Amino acid sequence: MHRDLTAVYFTWKRELIRFFRARSRIIGSLGMPFFFLAVLGSGLNGAITLPGSSGNYMQFIFPGILGMVLMSGSISSGIMVIFDRQFGFLKETLVAPVSRPSIIFGKSLGGSTTALIQGMLMLVIATFLGVSINLAVVPAAVLLMVLIAMGFVSLGLVIASLVEDMHGFQLIMNFLVFPMFFLSGALFPLDNAPQIVRMISYIDPLTYGVEALRFLFLGSSSIPIAVSAGVLSVFMVGGTLLAAYLFNKIES
Repeated sequence: MHRDLTAVYFTWKRELIRFFRARSRIIGSLGMPFFFLAVLGSGLNGAITLPGSSGNYMQFIFPGILGMVLMSGSISSGIMVIFDRQFGFLKETLVAPVSRPSIIFGKSLGGSTTALIQGMLMLVIATFLGVSINLAVVPAAVLLMVLIAMGFVSLGLVIASLVEDMHGFQLIMNFLVFPMFFLSGALFPLDNAPQIVRMISYIDPLTYGVEALRFLFLGSSSIPIAVSAGVLSVFMVGGTLLAAYLFNKIES
């Protein structure tokens, strides 16, 4: 047990060290969300009236942009598994006298922590852009952000366990991130979307993250907060278990 806890800690710590050493990764992860919020949000601000936003489009899309930051930052952490595999570090880790679930849990904690840091930076940036944030809901929002991040970290680890090529991982990631973002209702209310779009959106786990964040920051959402939290919890637990199973299949 002590060895496993030590493995979790040092795996988590290694992910943080990697993150803070790669400043370009931090800046790059916030570039596109900043563009959406600053350009699209300010350009259409006041021109579109949406529920809960008081006529402020930037206020409406902010939860969706925050969800995008958490999703992309979380899934991209899976690429580190492929990096470790290609450079031999993963093989050394797998032969260590610790359980593989402890390694995957440490990576999950590390990836979700780095994604949470990116999300908190996005909160600060949003306030400078004019988004009104009620500080009273920030603690609840942080817990929700952790839940979202851990769910998508597990998805990234699942992909990394199945794909050995770094370029292949990036292609799959890009194929998933943007459709999931646009179908999540981040830029438009689901109530006004065509029925086929709503049906697809309800399959998208990011939809429930965006709607839950929207409920906290705006006080209204298309999906009840309890339903969103429940779906995200199932997504996180199921994804983590699947990631642990597939990671255990990797040959040392």
